[in-house]
Amino acid sequence: MEEKTENLLLGLLIGGIVGAVIGILYAPKSGKETREELGKKADELLAQAKKEYEEAREKSKKAYDNLLARLKKTEEELKSKATELLEEGKENLEEGKGKLKRAIEAGVEAFKEEKTPQV
Repeated sequence: MEEKTENLLLGLLIGGIVGAVIGILYAPKSGKETREELGKKADELLAQAKKEYEEAREKSKKAYDNLLARLKKTEEELKSKATELLEEGKENLEEGKGKLKRAIEAGVEAFKEEKTPQV
């Protein structure tokens, strides 16, 4: 984007210079009048280039700020989802530990019953 702005400014400058040269070649005015007119034209072109630069800079800043805002929102969403998944994982782990503990206890009971002599 910055390259496009530079190209635009360069085009304005070159166009201004070419226009000034053509104006000098075909101007029926005196050298002093022509120089004054060229000076005014150069000032106008410089003012226009500054204006275009500032507009491009503002657009770039807005785009950058929007991108940062979107990245921050995405980061917050990812953190929230990660926290949610972590909590879900902890719950599943506790549930699994409980099932495993009950299965082991049931196995121990079955083993004890098997080892106990039957009368």
